[in-house]
Amino acid sequence: MADGDKKTVKAKDNKPSFWQGVKREWRKIMWPTRQDIIKRTGLVVVLSLILGVIISVVDGAAMYVVDLLLAL
Repeated sequence: MADGDKKTVKAKDNKPSFWQGVKREWRKIMWPTRQDIIKRTGLVVVLSLILGVIISVVDGAAMYVVDLLLAL
């Protein structure tokens, strides 16, 4: 039984610490360039505006239909 305990201790000795693992993974991250961030932010803003207009038009049309039905 003592031999099994020694094997687990040896396995833990070879295991890197949590922060070493974080540091290693942090280096693998491919950060976007400034130009990529600007393009993507612009795309998000434009799509948000378009979606806002579409939702406003659909909401206005739905309100108009409901008002027509309530007027009957």
